[in-house]
Amino acid sequence: MAKKEQKILLVEDETELRELYEMLLKDAGYDVTAKPDGKTGLEAIEKGGYDLVLLDIMLPFIDGLEILDRLSKETEKKQATKTIVLLTNLAQDQTIAKALELGVRGYMIKSDYNPEQLLQTVADFLR
Repeated sequence: MAKKEQKILLVEDETELRELYEMLLKDAGYDVTAKPDGKTGLEAIEKGGYDLVLLDIMLPFIDGLEILDRLSKETEKKQATKTIVLLTNLAQDQTIAKALELGVRGYMIKSDYNPEQLLQTVADFLR
């Protein structure tokens, strides 16, 4: 079970997935904030205070790689959030390599994870 003080920011534009992940994570005991697009997601990341950010790549307004690029240029804002993990269906090596170069701790291919695996992987990243 998650520690209640562990805060997760979920930036996902697909409504059904966002609601599913948010429910799963909250049921597991995490304090979850969900954002539907890159603009509001970036604003939340910049405010900081999250133990983990689950960041989609394909987002309205500002995509996930652009968010990472902006954060990489703003060290204090990047440090406001401990861990950023890509949550994506883009399994392209070049995209993932760029994200890793920009500081993400890892990535999760959405279609490869069932709910139990998602929660286990989130717990692993929070250790």
